Amino acid sequence: MTFMFRLLGVGLSLATKYAGVKLVDLIWQKSTGNAPPKDTDGLENTLRAALIFALVSGAVSTIIQVLTNRTTQRAINRFTNSRELT
Repeated sequence: MTFMFRLLGVGLSLATKYAGVKLVDLIWQKSTGNAPPKDTDGLENTLRAALIFALVSGAVSTIIQVLTNRTTQRAINRFTNSRELT
């Protein structure tokens, strides 16, 4: 059963990372008025904008990953503890 929780954790992690990326893109678009600096051309993006976007999106991605891993581990522990009680 822990395999199922881990599999659900991976799925949850992928879904939340996708939602986080979309949220960061939306916030960037609303706050700067420009599209996020993700294109490979990069000539219209400044280095400062690209670095700030990379730092923000990296931080959000890391926070989402840590929270998802902790939530999955809590679910596994709860399930294991409740199973031992019965």
